[in-house]
Amino acid sequence: RGSVPLYYREVHQAISSRTDERVQIEVFHRLLNRTDLSINQQNQITDHIDHGNGFLSKVSFYKALALIALAQQGKQPSPKLLENCIQEFPKPQLGEPKDLQNLRMQPVQENPLLLSLTLTNLLGKDTIKVELIPEKKGLFLKHVEYQVTSQRFKISVYRRYSDFDIFHELLLQRYAYRMVPALPPKRVLKGVLASVSEREFIEGRRRGLGRFLNLVARHPFFSEDELVKTFLTFNGSDVQTKLRDAFKKMGDEFMTCRYATQAKEYLPADIQSRFSVSRELIRNIHNSFQKLRDRADRMAERSKENATDLLMFGKEISALGSDASPVPVLDSSKSTWGDLRNSLRGLSAEFSLLAENAAEQGRREEDDVVEKLNLFLDLLQSYRDLCERHEKGVLHEHQKALQKYSVMKRQMMSATVQPKEQVSVEQLESRIVQQENAIQTMELRNYFSLFCLHQESQLVFTYLPITSHILGAFVSSQVQGHREMGQVWNNLHSKLSGLFTGNNGLQSPPLTPK
Repeated sequence: RGSVPLYYREVHQAISSRTDERVQIEVFHRLLNRTDLSINQQNQITDHIDHGNGFLSKVSFYKALALIALAQQGKQPSPKLLENCIQEFPKPQLGEPKDLQNLRMQPVQENPLLLSLTLTNLLGKDTIKVELIPEKKGLFLKHVEYQVTSQRFKISVYRRYSDFDIFHELLLQRYAYRMVPALPPKRVLKGVLASVSEREFIEGRRRGLGRFLNLVARHPFFSEDELVKTFLTFNGSDVQTKLRDAFKKMGDEFMTCRYATQAKEYLPADIQSRFSVSRELIRNIHNSFQKLRDRADRMAERSKENATDLLMFGKEISALGSDASPVPVLDSSKSTWGDLRNSLRGLSAEFSLLAENAAEQGRREEDDVVEKLNLFLDLLQSYRDLCERHEKGVLHEHQKALQKYSVMKRQMMSATVQPKEQVSVEQLESRIVQQENAIQTMELRNYFSLFCLHQESQLVFTYLPITSHILGAFVSSQVQGHREMGQVWNNLHSKLSGLFTGNNGLQSPPLTPK
């Protein structure tokens, strides 16, 4: 490939951000407008370059400059032309680099406290599938292994529950001020075994691990973290050591976030009352969604039970029709039971189909409705857990540090009034300074915790439109289920219409109520 001319570097330096070597797409469009190229050519060049998240990387920008130069030479702008450049890339006609500086956009002072996200953004970040490894199915719990597949990283890795456990623990240490979803339990809880089979428990846990990973992989801050990338992509033999090493390099979020020590500046004055209002509202939403999930779960179970009943009903009808016992000839009338018996045998196919449709509806309700409700409930629960961590953790530690400080100050005053050895007074002064520093750090952490809480509250509300997804899935499942069942019932209705008309001329009984 050709080399990059000095002119390219000078143009890049003139229009790229002072704090970032990327070029904003708006700035690039201004640059394109300075050229003599047609709108169609400008659009072609824009289509051929990568400008994800509204920015061009330095490499993409150089590629764009080369395409502009080629277009100015009368050639059709195409990346293939660049591959054929052996010598230096062509120079575009854009004027003096220093004259281009006024194209540069001033950096917008954004408030980092506010998250500009949509549900589509979040759901589009990644989709994780967690499957039981087939040959491991049915073994004891400690041997269960999972195949974890990330759509974003296009890779599958194998994980045990203990790997999830370590990952969750480190994630919680790194992001103590964020919504880290809980893991499903490792073992069957005491007293549950009687109502839940081991197979059902393992399946429930697999679903829970899938929800956990999807919430983590779609979180705006977790998704770019080294811990998450390692868990989803590392194919080596010891993922736990790799995760611990990654955490040691980073430490917790307070130590790495650029806003950690300035969080107080961004917080509104009424942050505490806002927090209380959000917390109460989210608690109410959580309670309502739990009730919705419980009802949807019961409906899915009823569909499965309906499938079993329909199948058994069909089998009993088939058994009735297959009875080979001889039919006695009665003097009073000619028996039609022999004919009817043969007809009944053929009805079991429709009942089998009804059972299949009911079972399928149960699966749809479980996968499309109950599972989506559970995902949102896991998120809401992680918010409630976070609120508790904030109050019991950083606030509690702050209060303890202040109490300790006041005790030291009293001791210091006492030592001044009643002079003791000089060494002990100096030691006390040193300890007071250390405690003052600890309190200062605690205060910074408290404000950072509130800063994160405010962002996480926004995240919950960004997820709230998932309600329409859930209701849509619920209605679609019912419409599809009733339509499919209705077709089979109609077929059965037609089949029965002539079933009870025998040689003796007796008409079939009415199949619909008068």
